[in-house]
Amino acid sequence: MKKKTATAQTKLLFPKQVEADARFEQLQSFLRQNSEKLWPGSNVLVPAAAFSDSIKAALVAARNNDRLSRGLESIERILENEANGLALVDKKTGEKRVQRISRLLIMSNDCVDRFNRKVESLLREHGQRVMALRIAAGAQQLGEAILGPEKAVKLLLVEHKEDVAAVLLALLEPTPAT
Repeated sequence: MKKKTATAQTKLLFPKQVEADARFEQLQSFLRQNSEKLWPGSNVLVPAAAFSDSIKAALVAARNNDRLSRGLESIERILENEANGLALVDKKTGEKRVQRISRLLIMSNDCVDRFNRKVESLLREHGQRVMALRIAAGAQQLGEAILGPEKAVKLLLVEHKEDVAAVLLALLEPTPAT
């Protein structure tokens, strides 16, 4: 009989590029120390970070590479389609792949609890390959910085492991005082 442990089910594996970086331990420490409840009634913790120039640059690069999606419904469809595709491949090969974080949800800090509960559902459904990060910026500020003037966005999906790694490692860049 296989014995399941809680840590084996909840331990997140990061992209290999992140795990190979000399700052990986520092990143893990940052994520642990800066985690907060997704919404007041939740037991799901998400890291929170300043909206630094490094994070902006990594998100703009993802957008420029067409590896960034926005909107809850669109992101739900993307993640579901990917999950179905992965399940088909696993079924065809007869093997279950090791799940690593390969997608990153970027959230503004002004989302209402109802919206955050929907994000929590996404994390619970796709949690071994999807991680969320709350940015200290409202939807308007986040949208305008990444998508251009007059654009507000509450939720972005970084869709490629290289861009996910770039955003995660950008968390370790010094944040200038504002």
